[in-house]
Amino acid sequence: MSMFEDIPVDVGVIYEGERIRRGNMQIELGGPKQPAKFEIVRGIPMDKVEDGKVNIIGPDLKDLPEGGNAPFGLLIEVAGEKFEEDLEGVTERRLHEYLNYIEGIMHLNQRYDIWIRISKKSFEKGLNSFEYVGKVLMRLFKTELPFIEKIQVTFVTDADKVKELLDKYMEVYNHRDAKARGMKDEEVDTFYGCTLCQSFAPSHVCVITPQRYSNCGSISWFDGRASAQVDPKGPIFAVPKGEVLDAEKGEFSGANEAVNNKSLGAVERVWMYTGFGYPHTSCGCFEAIAFYIPEVEGYGIVDRGYRGVSVNGLAFSTLADSTSGGRQVDGFHGLSIEYMRSPKFMSADGGWDRIVWLPKEIKERVKEFIPQDVVDKIATEEDAKNIDELKEFLQKKDHPVLKRWTEEEAEEETEEAEGMETMGTMVPMPTATMSAGGFKIIFKNAKIHAEKIIIKREKSKSKRR
Repeated sequence: MSMFEDIPVDVGVIYEGERIRRGNMQIELGGPKQPAKFEIVRGIPMDKVEDGKVNIIGPDLKDLPEGGNAPFGLLIEVAGEKFEEDLEGVTERRLHEYLNYIEGIMHLNQRYDIWIRISKKSFEKGLNSFEYVGKVLMRLFKTELPFIEKIQVTFVTDADKVKELLDKYMEVYNHRDAKARGMKDEEVDTFYGCTLCQSFAPSHVCVITPQRYSNCGSISWFDGRASAQVDPKGPIFAVPKGEVLDAEKGEFSGANEAVNNKSLGAVERVWMYTGFGYPHTSCGCFEAIAFYIPEVEGYGIVDRGYRGVSVNGLAFSTLADSTSGGRQVDGFHGLSIEYMRSPKFMSADGGWDRIVWLPKEIKERVKEFIPQDVVDKIATEEDAKNIDELKEFLQKKDHPVLKRWTEEEAEEETEEAEGMETMGTMVPMPTATMSAGGFKIIFKNAKIHAEKIIIKREKSKSKRR
């Protein structure tokens, strides 16, 4: 007998990565439209858990409007003699995996950013109650994580209750995040890796260190250690740090070997503390994006919850398309809010001295971790809504990034002086080749008149740092 025989839809790893478009969804839970949503795992005493119990606070699935959007909270309470507080975060992150096992459920993100869609097809098959979802989750948790002996699940769709519980659990999230602060990457010989998001981004491997939280913001170094100890063959695993190949950029032989192995060779190297060269990959569950703004030689940051467009005119969703998928793209860096509190935050690129714009709400959340001499020099949406306004603000505030402008201008002048220069002449070109857009254009026996020709050396990717 199948353990899911009484569930009206299939359950299995083949459904991981399933995308449910708006036109095919029965209901959306949480997501960008809802200011309050959460998922959390809490360890509580044995006698406080009614094993196998599913609670529903607010309308059930069948009572929610078709095609609508609902506030949503998911509380998993577990107990076990071997369960400890450090296991809460990694157990919680398994929700991403287990919910995506269910046919017709798409789960994205984590913690207070969750976004779930349920398809019309699965709803019509009978997936019309949270009871079924709860049963699947409880069976998967107890089967795959033996340290869980008892479990109960609570689904919340009542807006007031979701807000009340979110306020309560934000304190829990903040407590978890603060645990690793003060530890340094140099003090440990083991990092941790995570491949939980490979169903959506096959080449993405998260490398978690004391000073670099997982991109999703859910797993700290302590969480990784606890998970690897109780489930060493699971999706969260130990990564021997190995030899320090570049302390500034954050390149370690052990991390390179791990990402190369777990990405099946798609990613060969990773630089942990920079957005250029070989930046850390991202799947799509990152809390925020650091994006390079070439006009000012600095980085902007936009978080998932920001509803407007960034200073470069692009929304989070558009920038996410350039950042996600397990690719290494110069100037795009998925990250967690907690990483922004780390001394290693983009340190190879200049750290906070390189950040020029971010939403006001995020600035307030991390303000105490921004150096005091630069905090008021970083623009928000209230200070600059486009690049021209940003340039004016940075100049007015004398932001540290202005030094890069001067250096860049001096370098260009030097390159022009060193380059080959011809002015106001007819240049005979028996054969010339120009490449653009993947095509080669070849000129033969051509004469080109130009007022000025400058031949410059092209910068390498790492030089742009």
